[in-house]
Amino acid sequence: MKPPPDTAHSGAGIHQPMTHDEAVIWAEGMVPALVSRASEAEQLRELPQATIDEVTASGAFRLLVPSDLGGWGLGLRSITEMTRAMAHGCMSSAWTISFLMLHNWFVARGPKVLQDDLWAERPYVVMPCPLAPTGTATPVSGGYNMTGRWQWATGVQHADWVMVNTLVVRDGDPESRYCLAPLSDVTVDDVWHTSGMRGTGSNDIVADQVFVPEHRTMAAADFRGDQPPGASVRSDPFVRYPLTPVLVLVAASPALGGAEAAVDLFREHMRERLLPYSAGERQSEQPASHVRLAEALATVRAARLVWQNAIDDVCDIYDGGGQLTRHERSRYRLAAAHTVRLSLQAVNIVLEGAGASVFFEDSPLGRIHRDLVTIKGHVVYDWDRAAQLVGKLEVGLEPGPTDML
Repeated sequence: MKPPPDTAHSGAGIHQPMTHDEAVIWAEGMVPALVSRASEAEQLRELPQATIDEVTASGAFRLLVPSDLGGWGLGLRSITEMTRAMAHGCMSSAWTISFLMLHNWFVARGPKVLQDDLWAERPYVVMPCPLAPTGTATPVSGGYNMTGRWQWATGVQHADWVMVNTLVVRDGDPESRYCLAPLSDVTVDDVWHTSGMRGTGSNDIVADQVFVPEHRTMAAADFRGDQPPGASVRSDPFVRYPLTPVLVLVAASPALGGAEAAVDLFREHMRERLLPYSAGERQSEQPASHVRLAEALATVRAARLVWQNAIDDVCDIYDGGGQLTRHERSRYRLAAAHTVRLSLQAVNIVLEGAGASVFFEDSPLGRIHRDLVTIKGHVVYDWDRAAQLVGKLEVGLEPGPTDML
C-alpha cells in the first residue's frame, strides 16, 4: 500500500523541517507506538499502515533530501541515531523506516534529471533498493528493457518506486547499472516467510521486459563512486559520503537499539521473575544474575562505542572535505559487523538467564533475539568475510572487484 499524500508542509499545522535534535526526539517518541504494533508487524509481515501514516505525516521521509529541494538536509548522524532509538520499539520497523529514508539519499546521488523526475510531485519517494545485480538491462532506443528477480526489497508493500541493480551486456565486460521504475511496472512476489525481521516485508521484485528510460538509470560506478553525479548539483556534503560505510552503519543501528532494549527488558524481567522450583526467590536477588546483567551492559555499551566512533570518523572526514580510500573503508565495514556481533552477544547473555518464557512468540525479548539473529545473517555482517577482508588489506593485499567497500 502506498503512503498517504504528504501533508507535512502544507495546510493547517505546518511542520517545518526538523533539526537533528528534533528528529531524534521524534524518533524516541515513536517508540511506544512501535512497541504496541511489534506483534502486528510480525503477523502482517510488513509494517502496519498506522506506522507508515505516522512517518509520512511527520515529514520524516524527507530526512536526507537536500534542503534546497524541500527536504530536511540532515545526514548520517541523524539517521543512525534515529534508527537506534526506534529499534527500542521494534527492530523490523526501525530497519524498514530507515531504509525508506536512506533510499532518498540514493536519488540525491543521481543526476539532476533523475532527481527532477522522481521528486516532481513531492520531495521524497518511498522505494526499496535491492543492491545485488540479479537482473539484466538490454539497451533499446531511449533506454533499456529490464528483466530479472531481486531479493530483499524491504518495505516494497509501501512503495511507489523501485530501484534495482542490473547487468548491461555491451561490447567487452558487462556494466552494472541501477534502474528505477514505478512500482506498477513490476511484480511483487510474496516470499517473506522468515523467523526474524518479519515486519520488514522484504519480498522479491520481478520484472519482465520492463522499459526504463535512460534518464531513470545510473551506472553503478558513478553511483558508488567518490563523486556521484548528484555531488555536482548539490552543495550538501552528505551527498558525497561513501556508499558502503553509510549503508553498513545505518543497517547496524537497529541491531544496537534492539540489544539496548533487550538489556533494559532483562533488568525488568529480573526484578519481577520468581525462580521456578525455589521458595519464592526473586532473580534480582541472585548474585549470578547481577553478574550476567553487568556483562550484558558492558557488551552493549562496547557495541555502542564502536558504532559511534565509526559514525563520527566518517562524518568528520567528509564534512571536512576529505575522503576515505578503499583500504580505509574496510575498517568501517568491520566496525559495523563488530557492532552487530557484540549486540547479538549481549542478547545471548541475557537470554541464557531469562528462562524459557521469553521464547513465546509474543515475548519482546524473544522477538529481539529472532530479529538480531536474522540481521547477523546479512552478507555485510558475516564476521568471517568482514574480518578476512580487513586482515587481507592490512597486510598489503589488494581488494577484489566484488569486495563491498
